Amino acid sequence: MIIKILIFVVLAAIVLSLFTGLGFLVRGDQSKGMVNALTVRIVLSVLLFVLLFVAWRAGMLTPHATGN
Repeated sequence: MIIKILIFVVLAAIVLSLFTGLGFLVRGDQSKGMVNALTVRIVLSVLLFVLLFVAWRAGMLTPHATGN
């Protein structure tokens, strides 16, 4: 259960970083803030992918078959 909460928190942080970058874009402050928001979003996305892969390999998450 804790892995699902951790996945949700990382996903929420990715969305927050996305809107932070949007705020910098709207204000016209594109230099440092947008680069930082993009960097954070990329790192969090890679972290989410690794987290999902490790949880799947450890048996904490199982994919559901559809159409059976």
